[in-house]
Formats: sequence, C-alpha cells, structure tokens
Amino acid sequence: MEEKIKDLIISVIEENNYILDSVEYVKEGSNMFLRIIIDKQGIINIDDCVKVTNLINPILDQEDPIDENYILEVCSKEKGSK
Repeated sequence: MEEKIKDLIISVIEENNYILDSVEYVKEGSNMFLRIIIDKQGIINIDDCVKVTNLINPILDQEDPIDENYILEVCSKEKGSK
C-alpha cells in the first residue's frame, strides 16, 4: 500500500522541491492515518505541510488507492520519526 501511494505522489512532491521521506498507513485508535513525511533543505513549517497536502490530495482523490476512510496527515521528518 505504502509503495503504491509513494509512486503516485513522489513526482509532484519532488517537482515542488520537497523530499518524500516516507509513507505510513497506520491504525491509531479507531482511525486509519495516511501519514506522508516530508523534508526539504531548511526547516519544514506548517505552510509546507499545507502546500504538500494541497498538491497530493487531488491525486489521492482521483486515484483512490485506499478503499476505507482515512485521515491524511502531512508532517515533517522530525515529527514523523517518533
């Protein structure tokens, strides 16, 4: 699942000067999370996370790679490496 999603979104992320660090599809409590962990030269801030969310959301909506409901979360490498 993670590799399929990575293949769908990596080009648009890299075209916008971000690095796709990893993709995680995990269950936390009763919710499923699709966590996209990004990096770049310099510091990732909330605006970067929002920008990447806006870039990849239409791709995920169109391709619909996940059948069940999930929460999309884009975060920095620092947060993602819990």
